[in-house]
Amino acid sequence: MTGRDGRAAAMAAGDARRIAGRAVAVSPHLDDAVFSAGGTLAALVAAGWAVRVVTCFTATVPDASAFALACQLDKGLPADVDYMALRRAEDRTACAVLGVRPVHLPLAEAPHRGYADADALFAGVRRGDPAVEMLGPALEPYLADADLVLAPQALGDHVDHRIVAETVAGIAADAFWWRDVPYVARRRAATPWRCVPAGVEVAVDIADHLVTKVDAAGRYRSQLAFQFGDAGAAVSLRDLAVAEATRLDVAGAVEALRGPTADRLPIGGRSVPSAAVGPP
Repeated sequence: MTGRDGRAAAMAAGDARRIAGRAVAVSPHLDDAVFSAGGTLAALVAAGWAVRVVTCFTATVPDASAFALACQLDKGLPADVDYMALRRAEDRTACAVLGVRPVHLPLAEAPHRGYADADALFAGVRRGDPAVEMLGPALEPYLADADLVLAPQALGDHVDHRIVAETVAGIAADAFWWRDVPYVARRRAATPWRCVPAGVEVAVDIADHLVTKVDAAGRYRSQLAFQFGDAGAAVSLRDLAVAEATRLDVAGAVEALRGPTADRLPIGGRSVPSAAVGPP
């Protein structure tokens, strides 16, 4: 049983028995967790887990700066649209498809925190960036009772992804770390940010959940053309899942997570010893 029927059955079963566990996926932006690990999240739900997606940078900021406004206009949205409210609504819809609970932390994205152009987003964390101090206290309550934490490896070097990775590493060193999409599709050989603990890569078979992931990803309509171009999200995500399987020399369609051991992942992930890695 897959897709919506599978999720409904799993959730109904969860009402009749103790929840298998509690997982939290820490997403920098309103789409990162679904694009990167949506198949894994769907697999957890199907296995009876309660899953939250906590997105860190979701706040509406009035009177956006020139660059922040440009980040909206280049998606084809007029200046009078509440861009972040629109994206929060997209995230709620996407999370409903997966059967996970969305949580939106009221922190501002990097363009609202003094990062003045696209190059600045990938040039390292600015001295005095308030998010460095604010994120930990905002995030800790959601991780305190989590049996499993998932977070980004920050492969694309985006400052918001780095801050999230650094923060999660300081709170949950035994987390599992996803390969950031769409960045990984552009840099297949990218290595995790230096804060991500050493471990092995774990191949999570998402073949039974890929349709659900693609459905959920498609709900981020404001982002699809910008992030996936002419190929589109459906083709790009399917191709990436197959490419990851090929890279790890396993069959099928997979998402690759970095973690301490496959034994701690409750959905049958397969450890790939040849891919064992340490900090870059």
